[in-house]
Amino acid sequence: MRLAGSPDRKEPTVPVTKVLAVVPVSDFDTALTWYESLFGVGPSARPMPGLADWHVFDTAWVQVFTDPERAGRTFLNFAVDDLAEHAATLAARGITLGETTTTAKNATLGSVVDPSGNTITFIENPST
Repeated sequence: MRLAGSPDRKEPTVPVTKVLAVVPVSDFDTALTWYESLFGVGPSARPMPGLADWHVFDTAWVQVFTDPERAGRTFLNFAVDDLAEHAATLAARGITLGETTTTAKNATLGSVVDPSGNTITFIENPST
């Protein structure tokens, strides 16, 4: 396995088959409803009480997990093809991105904070 964009990098010593991003939340039921709106669909799996998985891709999952002590400290970034279109889709579901910003490399970012205080950022980057 080569790391994306880095042909000179060596394979990790422990090959990775999936990336699971864990989002700790303080109120699972509130978070479940909010993330259903964010993704536009219910969870792909509910493997145990207080845990919901969204399989964004076969190899990339988002796990929303009850953990009040760690809630509100996570940053989750998603790359999207068209930020304006994505923002409109989210707005139709009741989620409004904050003000968008453009970086020096022409990437456009828009963020929203979930009910537990975790920050989710959507990034449109024409250079990737």
